[in-house]
Amino acid sequence: MTKETAGILPAHMIEALFDTGAVTADRPRDDDQIQPASLDLRLGKIGWRVRASFLPGPGKSVASKLDRLKLHEVDLTSGVVLETGCVYIVPLLEELNLPGDVAATTNPKSSTGRLDVFTRVITDEGREFDTVPPGYRGLLFAEISPKTFPVLVRTGSRLSQIRFRRGHPLVTDEELQSVDAASELIPGGNARIGGGLQLSIDLAGAGDDRLVGYRAKRHTGVIDMDVKAAHDPLDFWEPIHRRGAAELILDPNEFYILVSREAVHVPPDFAAEMVPFDPLVGEFRVHYAGFFDPGFGHSAIGGTGSRAVLEVRSHDVPFILDHGQTVGRLVYERMAERPHTLYGEGIGSNYQGQTLKLSKHFRSED
Repeated sequence: MTKETAGILPAHMIEALFDTGAVTADRPRDDDQIQPASLDLRLGKIGWRVRASFLPGPGKSVASKLDRLKLHEVDLTSGVVLETGCVYIVPLLEELNLPGDVAATTNPKSSTGRLDVFTRVITDEGREFDTVPPGYRGLLFAEISPKTFPVLVRTGSRLSQIRFRRGHPLVTDEELQSVDAASELIPGGNARIGGGLQLSIDLAGAGDDRLVGYRAKRHTGVIDMDVKAAHDPLDFWEPIHRRGAAELILDPNEFYILVSREAVHVPPDFAAEMVPFDPLVGEFRVHYAGFFDPGFGHSAIGGTGSRAVLEVRSHDVPFILDHGQTVGRLVYERMAERPHTLYGEGIGSNYQGQTLKLSKHFRSED
């Protein structure tokens, strides 16, 4: 790879990382494991419940921390239920031997975030979660903590994704203005740019019943992370309908699925990521799963009108949201090259053209 390929690595460059041994695994890749600008990471064979979350820090391995903090081992080969309120560490099948000019970041997959499963990736000697330094060589570990629903996982389950980058491809606000002028980041115009593309909340209510979102129920059954359309949404979610003013009070320690007022467009030569916690707009966290692939919301492949579904949790105090209130920012990065296949373009993408939508694990209410 050359200096001319600075940016987020697309699928065909991720395949090249496998070909050169920069990414390895002890079992073959899944057919759909590589996305247009990211790679799904798979859980390994065993894991451990631990006393507390941790970072290894300089000169220390994850294994050395586990020796002090692990409570018991869990076997993922035949499936295991991860309980709410517990923290687990699971080695991933994928290992890295990155070139010195390639770094990476990780994030929960969209379907993981929409279930309130808090998932972060740790490296040996790591000082930050979800951050892989340039030239990293070694294992990757997933920290998993289900917050609302117990979940069933097994070896090969894909809860996290990794995005590889060379250099610093972040698009400045000035550059983003030019991208918007050429490609309309918000179909129909009216993009608000400041620290990225600003998004607001839709609390007007959709349909005759004026549905605005969902609040997660407590003390539910188990959700199998690998099975689609298997669960009745009303067993796990309380629909929220607008009654009166277009506003919603977020209760502390409750988990909500809401949706942006704006449709979002990620042009083919770019990728985007939601800023998960922004104290400038309120004491709440939005969007665990922050990766938006090239082509999300792209009209040429049926994505016109794709909203950003927001996983929302208030911090410590009740917080009131009003319709149209700014709730997050989407930052854009340049691709090193345009992907050969875009999000939603015949690759089984679950959320192209979405409005308010639960994760793929639930049957459609229609």
